[in-house]
Amino acid sequence: MSGAGARPAGVAPGAGAAAEPSLPLNPLLAAQGDYPFARLRVSVDAAVARGVEVIDFGIGEPREETPPFIREALAAGIPAVSTYPLAVGLPALREAVGSWVARRFGASLDPDTEVVPTLGSKEAIFQLAQIVVDRAGGRDLVAVTTPGYPVPARGAQFAGAEVVELPLRREHGFLPDPAGLDALAWERLAVLWVNTPNNPTGAVTPLEVLEDLAARCRDAGALLACDEAYSELWLEGGPPPSALELADRRNVAVFNTLSKRSSMPGHRCGFLAGDPRLVAAAKRFRPSTGTAPQEHVQRAAVAAWGDETHVEKVRGLYRAKRDALMPALRAAGLQPVGGRGTFFLWLAVPGGDDEAAATRLLAEHGIVVTPGSFLGRGGEGHVRVALVPTLEACATAAQRLAGGP
Repeated sequence: MSGAGARPAGVAPGAGAAAEPSLPLNPLLAAQGDYPFARLRVSVDAAVARGVEVIDFGIGEPREETPPFIREALAAGIPAVSTYPLAVGLPALREAVGSWVARRFGASLDPDTEVVPTLGSKEAIFQLAQIVVDRAGGRDLVAVTTPGYPVPARGAQFAGAEVVELPLRREHGFLPDPAGLDALAWERLAVLWVNTPNNPTGAVTPLEVLEDLAARCRDAGALLACDEAYSELWLEGGPPPSALELADRRNVAVFNTLSKRSSMPGHRCGFLAGDPRLVAAAKRFRPSTGTAPQEHVQRAAVAAWGDETHVEKVRGLYRAKRDALMPALRAAGLQPVGGRGTFFLWLAVPGGDDEAAATRLLAEHGIVVTPGSFLGRGGEGHVRVALVPTLEACATAAQRLAGGP
């Protein structure tokens, strides 16, 4: 076919046009900016490209060996015929979580109505606002603590909620302060997020504070959501409490994961537990997203939740890493100001410029840390050190900081 209006063969529609056609994108993607740790990865990759042998304390991804008995359970659990995992999770896994909660916290959970397995904890934390935010009903506010893990706020924004920040202040022990919410905010509040033990500060929220926050949320008709991913990695003192220990767990949700406890970050398995009404809603919501852990991962999780020996070993290892590194950090002018509750060290920097301090550590010593300002308002003037490199690498980092090779 030929003629004045014919398109030459092999030329796509619109080819040669002055500009590409528009593509609709959610403006939140631009408004939120790059994910903080993606920004950090760019700096690390650039250093590696220059030939720097980096020791990466930036991202809190455990790099210890997943215990052999867990890997064996993973392999043994792979079925001959692959099927979609059920959103409610395997009964054996829900029961294993309930048994662990009973041993660890002395709390009783009904595995059928108060527990649902999740794909790690990140996806469930991100999706929570989609389950509970009610814009038509005026429950369109989500409160998060800052500095902190960015996922609760990002998930809330994608659900159409407004986010209000509650600053964690050193003079208040880096604990959440409900005085930051006025009466109108409580009327609009859908979720109050607490991360305990806290990332990045390491602060542990006492049980009496959790009790007070839960009571305030019940009175306001809001949900207290507790991210407890670091509950098993305390470095000093006794084990941190859980909101699952509260006598009244109405309007309470707790998230936990095997990523840190059992060195299983890539296998993605955690749980949501608490108010049966919320768990039931999550079970209705989750089939639409298809985010249940694979069956063989769930079977390995049963083994992981049932063993404490490997957890005690990993806690001891993180303590040894801290002890190897901390004197050199102090000598370099970095002052520990955080708590005892995680494998993160929260350090005040001399001069207060956290990005400059992080840049200098990378340039002069090949040591990667996270600038506190990457973690939100209130993080300025601090850096976060994640004790995830090997013990040998921690010793090497200490030697570099001391001026060695």
